[in-house]
Amino acid sequence: MNSAETARQLRGFGWIGIAAILVILAGNLLFAPLSALLVLAWAQASETPWSAIGFVRPKSWLRSVAIGLLFGALFKLVMKAVVMPLLGAPAVNATYHYVAGNAAALPYILYAVIIGAGFGEETVFRGYLFERLGHLLGTSRRARIAIVLITAVLFASLHYPDQGWPGVEQAAVTGLVFGGIYTLTGQLFMLMVAHAAFDVMAVALIYWNLESRVAHLFFT
Repeated sequence: MNSAETARQLRGFGWIGIAAILVILAGNLLFAPLSALLVLAWAQASETPWSAIGFVRPKSWLRSVAIGLLFGALFKLVMKAVVMPLLGAPAVNATYHYVAGNAAALPYILYAVIIGAGFGEETVFRGYLFERLGHLLGTSRRARIAIVLITAVLFASLHYPDQGWPGVEQAAVTGLVFGGIYTLTGQLFMLMVAHAAFDVMAVALIYWNLESRVAHLFFT
């Protein structure tokens, strides 16, 4: 099989294409962000333009960083102070409460949220899955809505094993918001920054024991 045929098979949904999808999605079982790195390898091998998976040069790197940082941090505060209390979520994230005041835990947790989540999850759940589902379902308005919903559900389900239903609820909302933005822009960089800022703000609230205070800012 020559390189052109291999590329065609990887872009398709035969056994080679499906195997590639399964290998990519399983990558993070070994380490994060292996799945995202496999996406980049798939794009190269399948001759898929990087722009098709959201790797588009922004008009202004500085503006994209500033918007991403501000949006991500504020989005997390709104989720913590308004959305999650309305959904009945506990004020404290028990899974990650070990980070509170624990400086030794910060290097790994920050690596996980900036590289694993910001770069890794956006590459897979927005860039890659939007491209694959778009190839399968098309680009109509209904198809785009379905893709946002499907990827949000998949993204949310990923958070159940370690964070339970509160993690699922939060990830579903963020998946819908980030997915909606990606549908409109087709660009990942700002979303990567926003996702990282969202999670770094979450870590900051936990580390400085501010979760409960923010969660009860409007609701007792």
